[in-house]
Amino acid sequence: MARRVKDFIEISEHTSLDDLIRFLQTIRDSLPPDAEPELKIRGDDIFGRRLTISFLRELTPEEAALEAKYTKAPEPDPDPTIEELREKLDKVPYKGRAARRP
Repeated sequence: MARRVKDFIEISEHTSLDDLIRFLQTIRDSLPPDAEPELKIRGDDIFGRRLTISFLRELTPEEAALEAKYTKAPEPDPDPTIEELREKLDKVPYKGRAARRP
């Protein structure tokens, strides 16, 4: 499965209702069925509120080329297992509390 990214479209608070309805219908009709679109109201009283539409989309060819350029192939997991760590810890000399007291 190709990697998908979350994209956003913001609509300012100063939009007529008819324009908003047309805009939302256009967005809905242009999105693929697996886009999982969401509509939220974001912002606050100081900076203003706006409608934000978020959806998932496939990477563009340019984005995919850049990602391939900077992404390495996954390497085997170098982390040791719990058993290997336990074996290493068993080899470490340990001085109990009695040995530390003056």
